[in-house]
Amino acid sequence: MIKIVNIFIIIMILSFFVIIYKFYSSSKNIDAKNYTRNNINEIINKKIIDLPILTNDTDNVIEFNDGYSNKINNEKKRSFWNLLKSKWKKKAIIISIRGTALSNKEKYLLSKKKPWGLILFKRNIKSFNQIRNLTINIRKITKDRNFPILIDEEGSSVSRFINIFNHNLNANLFGNLYKNNKNVALILYENYLSSLCKNLKKIGVNINTIPVLDVLRKNTNKIIGKRSFSENKEIVKKLGEATVKKLHSQNIAAVIKHIPGHGCSSADSHLALPKVHLSKKILNKIDFFPFKSSKAKLAMTAHILYSKIDTKNVATFSSEVIKIIRNKIGFKGIIVSDDISMKALKFDLVTNAKKSLAAGCNLVLYCAGNTTDNFKLIQTVPYIDQFTIKKTSEIYKILR
Repeated sequence: MIKIVNIFIIIMILSFFVIIYKFYSSSKNIDAKNYTRNNINEIINKKIIDLPILTNDTDNVIEFNDGYSNKINNEKKRSFWNLLKSKWKKKAIIISIRGTALSNKEKYLLSKKKPWGLILFKRNIKSFNQIRNLTINIRKITKDRNFPILIDEEGSSVSRFINIFNHNLNANLFGNLYKNNKNVALILYENYLSSLCKNLKKIGVNINTIPVLDVLRKNTNKIIGKRSFSENKEIVKKLGEATVKKLHSQNIAAVIKHIPGHGCSSADSHLALPKVHLSKKILNKIDFFPFKSSKAKLAMTAHILYSKIDTKNVATFSSEVIKIIRNKIGFKGIIVSDDISMKALKFDLVTNAKKSLAAGCNLVLYCAGNTTDNFKLIQTVPYIDQFTIKKTSEIYKILR
């Protein structure tokens, strides 16, 4: 009996030392105070903890998914960002292509030059099988199953699907229905959006540049027209919010436009520079209103000169307008320029891109599809910054 007790005591002592050794070894292996480039890589590779989530503080604090929180110096912070950038190494441009299949140069552009995304147009869509194969090929070449492929599919006058099916519905129809019966209008509109999203996903599109949040006026140019929900700002805001919510629930990212408001313009920015002379007070009361508190992750600018805000620069080039978008309207996502090949912008493409980014746009949009210009632009624009990296990662969570 005494021998058995002695053996038991010995086993207990040995077990205690084993536990102490394991604890000491594990605490050495994962030391929250010793994150360097090498052991961050080691931690990620071993999947000991998840990738860090950046906080919005100003004290250089990084919080980890497993609960670790430690202050790191600037050098280590830069090392972390270098690691993160390797995953999100993208140029600050959304490109476009010429035809229904990728040329060799376009394949090289996508595989080696790393654009943020690509937008499709009617010229790129011939049939269902063709467009499906095209989007599959784009993602295969970019090695990114969630690579952002955009389309401007509003319906009616702005539909790229004309070669596949008729899409004759428009935003204004649902705005008018909303005036008569809010509940019925929302049910019908959400059902319509669900159907639209299914079609987008079938062809491989994961971002649609809707909703149009421009408030109609008597003098609104016909380029907006029935693309707008209503002349009632409340209706525009309500249906805009419903659009963003429904698209995101269907893994399609929405793009609100044309921020900070195109309904107040009587000119078409595709053809000339619209000038608006309304006061900031009126703009804030009507045009800015539908964009406020939006949960959208992307917003597209209006190529309009608001003379009471900036006497010289179109909104896309105006740091003053961008400040209003950020501070007064409160938009917290990625700001994308409208097409930099539109005639409202008077400079060459490269200058248009530089001015857009310098003013505070996070991405530039190029829609003309010229291969030479694509290369010029992508060589010119920088890689996306830390803010855009963070917001891009949020968008990718929607696209999954």
